[in-house]
Amino acid sequence: MALYEHVFLARQDVSTQQVEALTKEFSDIIETGGGKVAKSEYWGLRTLNFKIKKNRKAHYALFNIDAPPAAVAEMERRMSLSTDVLRFITIKVEAHETEPSAPMRKGDRDERGDRGDRGDRGDRGPRGGGGRFGDRDRGGGGGGGFRGGDRGDRPPREGGFRGDRPPREGDGFRADRPPRDGDAPRGPRGPRPDGPRGDGPRGDGPRGDSPRPPRPATPEVES
Repeated sequence: MALYEHVFLARQDVSTQQVEALTKEFSDIIETGGGKVAKSEYWGLRTLNFKIKKNRKAHYALFNIDAPPAAVAEMERRMSLSTDVLRFITIKVEAHETEPSAPMRKGDRDERGDRGDRGDRGDRGPRGGGGRFGDRDRGGGGGGGFRGGDRGDRPPREGGFRGDRPPREGDGFRADRPPRDGDAPRGPRGPRPDGPRGDGPRGDGPRGDSPRPPRPATPEVES
């Protein structure tokens, strides 16, 4: 007898119990033909790389078969007639793997989680730096915490607030500066030379105050 690895894909609409029934049916065909199924694995419902008969997912199952070629051919014929089987493939091998297949090992890792079992962390002591906020001890060398926490007996800065500093030379309004050389005090403004507007005649005067000069007569040209 020859050794084979066989994988078939069942429709996504069937249940897990129906997949187990298909596995039992095809195993019986192999045993009836004088062979045996050394190992069977169910890989679960997986996403397909492309749709097969309008199915985006399929149930995967694996057989390790030790049987004559005629028994395998009969099993494949029955699979091709089943409406629940989408695809199948049979490969002849030199020896069967005794350990779980790669998809089964990956499924076990997914169930355990990527981080695995890290054990009970309840006995873990506090961090050396204390909490993440303002209750951290700044005197012990641990950084962090809010900047506005307790600053201890640190003396205030020299000068205090900006409003308490002594005035600088030249501060204040511009009118308080000392007069420069050559400056004269600005007294009150006197009246304009021509007086207020409208009190006296202007050079051009209002329109119509003086007669318009006569227009020069146009000389007549005798024809």
